[in-house]
Amino acid sequence: MLKEISGGVCAAQGFKAAGIHCGVKASSSPDKNDLALILSDKECTAAATYTLNRVKAAPIYVTMDHLENGVAWGVVANSGNANACCPMSHENAEAMCVAAAQATGHEPEDFVVASTGVIGQTINISAIQAGMPQVAAALNGDGSDAAANAIMTTDTVKKEIAVSFTVGGKEVKMGAIAKGSGMIHPNMGTMLAFITTDCAITHEMLSEALHEVVGRTFNRVTVDGDTSTNDTCVVLANAMAGNGLIEWKDESYEAFKEALEYVCRYLSRAIAGDGEGASKLVTCKVSGARSEESAERLSKAVVGSALVKAAMFGSDANWGRVLCAMGYSKAPFRPEHVDVSFQSCAGEILVCKQGDGLIFDEDKAKEILSQKEVIIAVDLHEGDESAECWGCDLTYDYVKINGDYRT
Repeated sequence: MLKEISGGVCAAQGFKAAGIHCGVKASSSPDKNDLALILSDKECTAAATYTLNRVKAAPIYVTMDHLENGVAWGVVANSGNANACCPMSHENAEAMCVAAAQATGHEPEDFVVASTGVIGQTINISAIQAGMPQVAAALNGDGSDAAANAIMTTDTVKKEIAVSFTVGGKEVKMGAIAKGSGMIHPNMGTMLAFITTDCAITHEMLSEALHEVVGRTFNRVTVDGDTSTNDTCVVLANAMAGNGLIEWKDESYEAFKEALEYVCRYLSRAIAGDGEGASKLVTCKVSGARSEESAERLSKAVVGSALVKAAMFGSDANWGRVLCAMGYSKAPFRPEHVDVSFQSCAGEILVCKQGDGLIFDEDKAKEILSQKEVIIAVDLHEGDESAECWGCDLTYDYVKINGDYRT
């Protein structure tokens, strides 16, 4: 049975974490951590997914190289600078791994490296190198919160979760931290996400599970339609739970994948709900589709529409924008069969039936759309497949945040 527990990335056996302020960004507050370290007591099987943006930050290429052998010991990450599209970016990403290795007694190739922040400015590598002994000394079993804080940029809340579940009669734990608030569009796995588990699983099965789950979770999030240069999602599995090695797509594999999907879905919703300037989480659930792929495409188009997002901000039941977004999604559907309703904790209201508008209570609709979480429910009445995607409303604050992001 799967249940949520405390501990974040330190919940699984053998993992420690830490986060400190080292001054990556000169203007940052001393109260804001900006350097994170996660380390396992044992070598881990590792798998990752990355951004599909053709412009990739140097840490992604370094991580790809370090994970060619399918193993790693830990993660080093910073906020305050993306280390992308700037002089010495590759050398500085490697230097972060060297510093982490020297501070922990490992090799540079043992580390995944990730950065997040402003693009195009050379990273303050000397601050990171100076802070590495301190963050390594701070590694402990309660350090997930500090590490989660260290990877936040415009995030307003930390994203952290842990679960326990059973594999082959053994209790297995999985924990994660993530960051993401802006420059988010489904095209990879996530913004930055680090997942740890004490499960015993082969690299092939770990990678297969991650890629399956990413398609149904992180790739269904959109905040602003921009795909970041730095998106990275990494899973480390150190086998310390003592379960039988997962080598095949059997019952144990399905239990592991279920837990991974639970964790990634939680983080996906948290990222969408914390979109830059957002005041509400917007979910589009498309049901009655001929295929999951078409349901997903339709749902993504709706939550990604700037006009739909603006209507959600204004709590305006402008359902015509929903059909409009569906119409340019390039997914096949019959508009004359579509029902649309708005749902929240304040109730549900049907606004469109078989492609035509209904007379409805505008005040009730506004009350429903004024809640912190809103669902746009679309029924195609064409099949048995469904999908849901997550986004947020588009507020004045999004423009304010991104109008002076560098300063």
